[in-house]
Amino acid sequence: MKVFSIYLTGVGGQGIGLIGEIILRASDHSGHTVKSVDTHGLAQRGGIVVTQIRIGDDVFSPLIPAGQADLVVSLERHEALRAAGTALKDNGCLIYYNTVWQPLSVRLNETAEVVESDILDFCRARGIQVMPVFHAGLKDVRMQNMAVLSEIHRHQLIPGINLEHIQAAMADLMSGTMLEENRRLFDKRLTA
Repeated sequence: MKVFSIYLTGVGGQGIGLIGEIILRASDHSGHTVKSVDTHGLAQRGGIVVTQIRIGDDVFSPLIPAGQADLVVSLERHEALRAAGTALKDNGCLIYYNTVWQPLSVRLNETAEVVESDILDFCRARGIQVMPVFHAGLKDVRMQNMAVLSEIHRHQLIPGINLEHIQAAMADLMSGTMLEENRRLFDKRLTA
């Protein structure tokens, strides 16, 4: 398989670690060579969380060179725009959860809040496919990652990863009520 690079980003507490681990394990279940690395920074204090995943036969490092990600997955608009500008290649794909966890500079009125049109305008100029995701009435905001994961699968954004690979990965990482509720949301979004 040709190398496919995925850059995931969000704010601490949103579930980037879980969605990243599910994609990593699903890739492993599919039989692909895969490497991953996490950067948590000040995640417990609302800081940026990044996971980099590279899938393919000739992957020797999990680190994605700047501007070379095929897919950027973000759970927040500010991080979506930042990652599209620094990590995503021209003609790549950006999928993000359409919500805002305001950075300090926005709360202090030093910078403007990123709105959906900012992302669309930026991506249109670079030929980037943009997919905003939003699910009204989530039982738990930490499940935004499952809404995004479901859309990733529904649109087949990661080559070679099938439903059974994702389901096996979810079962590896969750159990009981947590698995049931996350699977229910994931499955519901597939048919939306």
